Amino acid sequence: MDSYLDHLRHGLTALDSWQRTWPPFERAPELELSDETVRRILDDLVARLHDNYPFFHPQYAGQMLKPPHAIASLAYAIAMQINPNNHALDGGPATAAMEREAVRALASLFGYDEHLGHLTSSGTIANLEALWVARSLHPDKAIAFSSQAHYTHRRMAEVLGMAAVEVGVDANGRMDLADLERKLSEHAIGTVVATAGTTALGAVDPVHELVAMGRRHGFRVHVDAAYGGFYRILATADLVPGAPFRAIAEADSVVLDPHKHGLQPYGCGSVLFRDPSVGRLYQHDSPYTYFTSAELHLGEISLECSRAGAAAAAFWATLQAFPLELERGFGPILKATRQAALDWADRIRTSDRLRLVMEPELDILAFYAIGAGRRASDISRETDRIFSAGMSAGSDAVYLAKLVLPRALVEAHDPGLEWDRPTVTVLRSCLLKPEHLAQIPWLHARVERLAALP
Repeated sequence: MDSYLDHLRHGLTALDSWQRTWPPFERAPELELSDETVRRILDDLVARLHDNYPFFHPQYAGQMLKPPHAIASLAYAIAMQINPNNHALDGGPATAAMEREAVRALASLFGYDEHLGHLTSSGTIANLEALWVARSLHPDKAIAFSSQAHYTHRRMAEVLGMAAVEVGVDANGRMDLADLERKLSEHAIGTVVATAGTTALGAVDPVHELVAMGRRHGFRVHVDAAYGGFYRILATADLVPGAPFRAIAEADSVVLDPHKHGLQPYGCGSVLFRDPSVGRLYQHDSPYTYFTSAELHLGEISLECSRAGAAAAAFWATLQAFPLELERGFGPILKATRQAALDWADRIRTSDRLRLVMEPELDILAFYAIGAGRRASDISRETDRIFSAGMSAGSDAVYLAKLVLPRALVEAHDPGLEWDRPTVTVLRSCLLKPEHLAQIPWLHARVERLAALP
């Protein structure tokens, strides 16, 4: 913490030197607060923040939550002293330039020689924008996505007034291409959404095969890589499924969330299009906004208006420290998270008490305890018990998530289960933090002890 404060003080002092180049002025007395008031409010704030799970700690292995890297937090805090708005160059020329540099790095990661793209306030908004472009290009056609795709696609189809077609999945949670063929014969589908890292299981749809199908059938391919997109770095060495990630270069658009594996605070998504000409769809007139530059303003290629320039500064600074490369920067971080999933899967595979749902493709694990019986209802109750007991164990707490899965996705891997209900609730872990790798022996032992309790 002392080091963080030193860096923050250094950055704010340097920024203050720039601010002092302008003539001094009197601050409005209405905005003044006493030191006592500020300390009291901040003390109350910190006390209330104690009502959180320890997202920073490797014992937290539940949802897709982790703290931003210090370099991102510092850059965000410093940029927020100016509070730039990346909608127009008038509102944030410096951070708009940083955003373009960061987005170019993402486009290069995915193999886009040309691109049109920008950061967004979230992955949900990024996917909304990609689907809005899909509707604009094929206004009378549906979008299709798998039953394991994020719920945002169906919701955004409703927002946009588009028809939506759900496609089944195979035994590993990936889009079933045979079912897609059937749906293509029944519906006019203009865009198929492939997921590179499903929220539930981390499954990677066969993007390479979908791209080939798209050429034959005439549909576009949009890749929702909000969660798994950074694993494109490891795909270079086939440390994760290589062909689907490499094929994103041939997809029409892709979404990535830097606030997941990208070490960013919340409020940072991104969307990229392979064909820059889709920019024509955004054309609009804003008679009070775009004045200081003839260059393209980010708001002219975005559905959002006001958007924090500090988010661009934070992501740009992070990429300076951690390049998108296999052997340095993000590569070693992602190797650790991937290895954590493999190591824990190895331990569960040899366990007498736990069972894997399926082999992990990225860093998400789904598993369940069998000590209470092999009926779906027994497993679900045992999942609830372990989930609750794990979180209430003080310093020995382990924080997991729960996941409801349909019979077809589990039965293919464990045909001996008894199905007295159509779904089963299992345990799920997202191993986003590289520190999870060293924590796997403890996590596994702790969950096994919880599973052994009556």
